[in-house]
Amino acid sequence: MSQGNAHLVSMPLVPLLPLFHSLNREHFDGKLIRGSKPIVSIRWSDGRLRKTAGFYRRRSCPGVKTRAEIVLSKPLLEHLPLVAIESTLCHEMIHAWVDLVLCVQEAHGFNFHKRMDAINSSQKRFHISVLHKFPVVKKPPKWVAICPSCGLRFSYQRRVPGAACRQCCNIYHGGSWNSNCLLTYISASKEV
Repeated sequence: MSQGNAHLVSMPLVPLLPLFHSLNREHFDGKLIRGSKPIVSIRWSDGRLRKTAGFYRRRSCPGVKTRAEIVLSKPLLEHLPLVAIESTLCHEMIHAWVDLVLCVQEAHGFNFHKRMDAINSSQKRFHISVLHKFPVVKKPPKWVAICPSCGLRFSYQRRVPGAACRQCCNIYHGGSWNSNCLLTYISASKEV
């Protein structure tokens, strides 16, 4: 291969399962596995996840076993150092731990922050934050959502039915979704 094409070759992706097991032992007291298997599946995205470094989700369908998974963005993380992968995976593992171990439904609420702060103070290898600062090409938002209670504004690419202000839900409703916090949308072009 000529040197001119060397920039097109990427390093193989790091296997996520060994990282998961290591982080589970170090920061979650081994609670994210049952027997020898993770209670959440872990995988790299298929290449379409380009706007976020990763996510955790749990799906329930009638008549089907509940499935929880962590997906990390191959396009965003494959060229970054291992610490970026570790911090992203650990961030998503906190979501899984809060949901599956504590059985609490919250996004970046009290339990998430408490575990994140404990992990950050217990080691110096990587840093977990609520928002990652990885290089992401951002499109201008199409919508601006406004909280009727506090007036906070949020940028969105699409309208999300039923979205509520997380801050107001956490402060005034114990972290539970409440219709008083429903966001209203205006076109971002009218915001200028």
